[in-house]
Amino acid sequence: MKINANGTEISVLISAENQNDFISLTDIAKYKNPDDPRIVISNWMSSYSTIDFLATWETLYNPDFNRMEFQTVRSEPGRLVMTPKQWIERMNAIGITSQAGRYGGTYAHSDIAFEFASWISPEFKLFVIKEYQRLKLDEAKRLEIGWDTKRELSKINYRIHTDAIKEFLITPELTPQEKGFQYASEADILNIALFGKTAKQFREETGQKRKNMRDFASVEQLIVLVNLESMNADMIREGFSAPERLEKLRSVAYYQLRSLENNNAAARLKQNIQNQIEQK
Repeated sequence: MKINANGTEISVLISAENQNDFISLTDIAKYKNPDDPRIVISNWMSSYSTIDFLATWETLYNPDFNRMEFQTVRSEPGRLVMTPKQWIERMNAIGITSQAGRYGGTYAHSDIAFEFASWISPEFKLFVIKEYQRLKLDEAKRLEIGWDTKRELSKINYRIHTDAIKEFLITPELTPQEKGFQYASEADILNIALFGKTAKQFREETGQKRKNMRDFASVEQLIVLVNLESMNADMIREGFSAPERLEKLRSVAYYQLRSLENNNAAARLKQNIQNQIEQK
């Protein structure tokens, strides 16, 4: 996932347990030096106060932390020079990690990432924390009671959608590749109508390769998605063209989302008022 802290885009690796998230130090460092973020990280780590902090974190959370090697480094004469790779390999550290590939770089546990952001700029740290909290709140809403059920319902209902495509849009002369393209195109009609982007655009923006945007949808969006799948299947059977269907689906998605979100906002306001009355 990505957050935007005062104009700086920062990657966040969300853990399966939702507790040990890792934030890109490379992206944070670009706030100070967009051209060479590695030197920023190295300068931060080449400080005794920094490695003391990192050692304290590792001692708390890493039973395999190499304390003897840390003491050796801590007592070495001369100027301290430390890089993420050296720290990981020499200390058997787990709080900092390196990722290869397009979305690679140096990542650190959120505790450490916030400390690094504070070293760069206390003001910038607040932006990072604020956006990270927003991300976690969105994640919590996604996992609220009912989300999993509605996500499964949308998957089941999608079978109705694919059956309509198979019956009315897939012809015998199409190659397997063309058939796959047809299914993907119809899926993207739903994606554009509801989310405003294709699956490819979502992957390029977020770096998500194994999940699709529907896995990150809100409860309200999943409810609307179920309706759109049925509507599109009906319009395919009735012979509507793709542009005609997209226009209709976008209109319905906008109306239904606005209605659901307004109703939910009213329900939350009513609950807040009731809570305040009960507290008094």
